[in-house]
Amino acid sequence: MDEQRTGETGGSMTAELLGAPTVEAFMVTDDGVFPNNRKLPLLVYRKVLNPDTPDLTSQVQSLFAGNRWGNAWVDAIYDFHHYHSTAHEVLAICQGQARVQFGGMDGIILTLSAGDVVVIPAGVAHKSVGNEGDFVVVGAYPQGQNYDMCSGKHEERPETDKNIVAVPLPESDPLYGANGPLREHWRA
Repeated sequence: MDEQRTGETGGSMTAELLGAPTVEAFMVTDDGVFPNNRKLPLLVYRKVLNPDTPDLTSQVQSLFAGNRWGNAWVDAIYDFHHYHSTAHEVLAICQGQARVQFGGMDGIILTLSAGDVVVIPAGVAHKSVGNEGDFVVVGAYPQGQNYDMCSGKHEERPETDKNIVAVPLPESDPLYGANGPLREHWRA
């Protein structure tokens, strides 16, 4: 087996699409407005996708689906703070570059470029604070998880806090399948 082909969708597509993962982990905790996630880190896989892959957005959607992450969409990232209390989310940057804030108004700001992938635990607030180029992202959610849309309103809690702790871990890494780095960083 080709050493770069670690995804479960297989074939030469995966070997050409994916590189070896370099994962950055960030703990993003409750800021009083946004619950964020006290147990699971935000994960950034840097330069893991080959941005020169033909029809990258479709290839990423297929890869996600093959690894049991569905309900995929292609668009940009909202420019307002929001989070999902009932699902984790993956964002694959397929084109352009964006600065994205995670954790709320005082949260971290990361520059994400074509080829980067972010796995966002349930509860972690995120918003775009600016795009460059023709910015395109593919998003998806673990199979069986339906996302809600929360905005940090006081009345959302404590219900969203209960939801977040009840969200199960995904069955597999969105890019690398059952043996991917997600399982190393996210443990029950």
